[in-house]
Amino acid sequence: MINRRTFTRAVGLSTGAAAVSLSALQTNAFAATGSAEPSSATVPTVTPGTHTGFGTIKQVKAGLLDIGYAEDGPAHGPVVLLLHGWPYDIHSFVDVAPLLADQGYRVIVPHLRGHGSTRFLSPHTPRTAEQSAIALDIVALMDALKIHKATLAGFDWGSRTADIIAALWPERVKSLVSTSGYLITDRKAQLMPAIPAVEHNWWYQWYFATERGKETMEDVDKRIALCRFVWTLVSPNWNFDDATFARTAEAFKNPDYAAVVLYNYRWRIGLLEGEPRYDRFEKLLAAQPSIGVPTITLDAALDPFTPPGDGSAYRGHFTGAYEHRTIADIGHNLPQEAPSVFAQAVVDADRL
Repeated sequence: MINRRTFTRAVGLSTGAAAVSLSALQTNAFAATGSAEPSSATVPTVTPGTHTGFGTIKQVKAGLLDIGYAEDGPAHGPVVLLLHGWPYDIHSFVDVAPLLADQGYRVIVPHLRGHGSTRFLSPHTPRTAEQSAIALDIVALMDALKIHKATLAGFDWGSRTADIIAALWPERVKSLVSTSGYLITDRKAQLMPAIPAVEHNWWYQWYFATERGKETMEDVDKRIALCRFVWTLVSPNWNFDDATFARTAEAFKNPDYAAVVLYNYRWRIGLLEGEPRYDRFEKLLAAQPSIGVPTITLDAALDPFTPPGDGSAYRGHFTGAYEHRTIADIGHNLPQEAPSVFAQAVVDADRL
């Protein structure tokens, strides 16, 4: 999930601009920061859960991985890559993808490393998950699919991955939608204690640092139960049913899932050193590089990781055309809880 330090810096800010209601969003009445006008293209409103699955999951060898991905829309349309977080999978975008496809976009939704049908090509590749490693996976996917430039949109791990690509390889990014704002991890800052409320929100990060947490993640049934519990905590208004969770939970049965998730969270708090192959990228990211591509940031008002305010805590990281939107009554899994809102942000970011 998101960078706890970003949240910590923002605690104590005033609530700022009012959260945007879904009805207001459906009429393009956005609370926006920036000078750009919303797009005239309006995404239709759909009920979350209208779609329950994708078509055939494709596979492509890219970098260190054989990546599983869903695809929708015209083959020659402008490309959008939708990037999921933890503990989720491509089904977070099961309603978003067809909405964007209907707008003429070619939509690519990959399983991140350790998820779903994505597999490492070699049994000898370390199952690491530094932030730059996941970003390089997506760059390799773009190369494998011969996609030079795309709009990137995501949440949680997906936001961080999209932010990194936009910061380090801006020539590959047409525009960006980043839920929860700027999520490039500052590992040095992560070493310092946060305030108690923030540490409380990150209970599972500390749990994963223990042998108890490791044993839970390495047991498929226990890991799935833990992931379902996290869903209920971070999306308090989302009344998902058993079938919705079960579809995503299939992705948690990947043989590398436990190793990848445990590595990611342990690495963030300095319990593990990264692979040398990623050191130069992590050095660049440690400087917290700015993002200059056109960007819309989204904050879900009921997400416990969303800092109070209007995005001002991270506004300075975005130096290009920019808007910020706070979405009322929605939790952490924003694209699945409010697919029309998320899809509209993608369309609008493409026109900043």
